[in-house]
Amino acid sequence: MNHSLDISHRDPDLFGLLYGFRFRPGERGREVDSATALRCLQDDSEGDEFLWLHLNLAHAACERWMKSHLQLPEEFFEALHEGSRSTRIEHVDSALLAVVNDVVFNLASMVSSDVSTLWVCVRSKLIVSARLQPLHSVDKLRSSVKAGECFRSPSELLVHLLRDQGEVLTQIVRKTSMSVDQVEDELLSSRLSTNRAELGANRRVLVRLQRLLALEPGSLLRLLNRPPPWLQKEDVKELRKSTEEFALIINDLTALGERIKLLQEEIAANLNEQSNRTLFTLTVVTVLALPINIIAGFFGMNVGGVPLATDPEGFWILVALVATFTVIAGRWAFRKRGDY
Repeated sequence: MNHSLDISHRDPDLFGLLYGFRFRPGERGREVDSATALRCLQDDSEGDEFLWLHLNLAHAACERWMKSHLQLPEEFFEALHEGSRSTRIEHVDSALLAVVNDVVFNLASMVSSDVSTLWVCVRSKLIVSARLQPLHSVDKLRSSVKAGECFRSPSELLVHLLRDQGEVLTQIVRKTSMSVDQVEDELLSSRLSTNRAELGANRRVLVRLQRLLALEPGSLLRLLNRPPPWLQKEDVKELRKSTEEFALIINDLTALGERIKLLQEEIAANLNEQSNRTLFTLTVVTVLALPINIIAGFFGMNVGGVPLATDPEGFWILVALVATFTVIAGRWAFRKRGDY
């Protein structure tokens, strides 16, 4: 074990530690390096201190180090490799196991639609979070810790993480709502939106976020009914409150998705009506030109016996016939148009 400590001094990212913090109740978190984190894990002394380790699963030695040095339940490592990554919080082997799908942090954009997974395991004196890509909510939690916010327990960190995720989703809903409001204003002012593709993309993003980020109600209900013994009543209350707030944000996502769906249907109906009017106009023009085309076709045939060929008033007779048929066809066409 001493050999591990010596190596960690030479290589601060030996096992993929992105950052770690050591907490005492009522005090701000103190950032620790790899060597300090290992010493804290080996220290079995009683106390109210707890540790937060945030790890990078892309590091080759990360998972192997967690299995060797952290007493994490086997379900945690199974969750790292499972195909379906639904967001959930479970009570597993006297620990809390959380699988949280979160928005990927993107420096080029304030809000990203890409989603990645964060795995969290919480014990009485340790909280371990692991991810493959940088995530928005974890970055917000780290900023809160570095700003001096105090935490009394690892579960309070988890609750704060869920609330930070809710704030990120609120930003997405607010930004998407502004885009939808603009499209709706254009629609109400009889100007069809030219960014229908963006509207459809926003709806797909919202549906995807709703599907991936919504908490499984079954796992949450089992946790609240049978929490770990070390979890305080205040922590259970705060956890229930945060999940209820998160559920309201998911409902906002659903409502915004339905609103976009209605706008898409309204735009499609307007476009269909516009296409029908254009087609009707072309039909009317074709009907009005039909009599003269038929008569011109008959009189243009090079055969004998063409009527009115020698009549000096034949041209005007044909003009009168064509005008009569055109008026009749026009009245019929516009009467049909009035039915629409």
